[in-house]
Amino acid sequence: MTVRPLADQRRRWLQQAGLGLLVTAAPAWARATSPPSDRFWDLLREGGCIVLMRHALTEPGVGDPPGFRLGDCSTQRNLSAAGREQSRRVGQAFAAAGVSVAEVRSSAWCRCMETADLAFGGHRLWQPLNSFFARDGGQAQTREAMQVLSGWRKPDNLVLVTHQVNITALTGQSPSMGELFLSRPDGGERLPVLARLSP
Repeated sequence: MTVRPLADQRRRWLQQAGLGLLVTAAPAWARATSPPSDRFWDLLREGGCIVLMRHALTEPGVGDPPGFRLGDCSTQRNLSAAGREQSRRVGQAFAAAGVSVAEVRSSAWCRCMETADLAFGGHRLWQPLNSFFARDGGQAQTREAMQVLSGWRKPDNLVLVTHQVNITALTGQSPSMGELFLSRPDGGERLPVLARLSP
């Protein structure tokens, strides 16, 4: 699925709205008469959505330093100052849109937990969201996640804060840091991406 950025006038519309966010969506939404942001928020207001968010911007690096330990943030690659601000902006946008979120689940990595806390005020750890970057077990972890997520229904919305490898395994698409994919299970092997929210 190709994703196209907003036209300049829509980008300016969002900046004037003070959200500091760029929303993109599939071409079908891009042809709508209202900004694609409306579609993202309208789907959330209808309920039954799963929002997959990649952790916000981090300090430079790939993966984690050698010998990193869960539970010790000093050994991990963590959010940058820009990432913390990015997370807060996401939370402000959700609040401004009046969107209800029933639950926020996070990977146990510090950059994910901090993203969840700054954006949504808290989280619950969920092992299937833990990174399997450069590790075995990704297929089993993805199957475990899909077994739970395939049964998600209205009226509640669920937010998952995790890593690129997890989101790509679940959706087939690759998010940038801080990007949110909106989905509803459709019975397929992967979660369809219906709209996207990007910093």
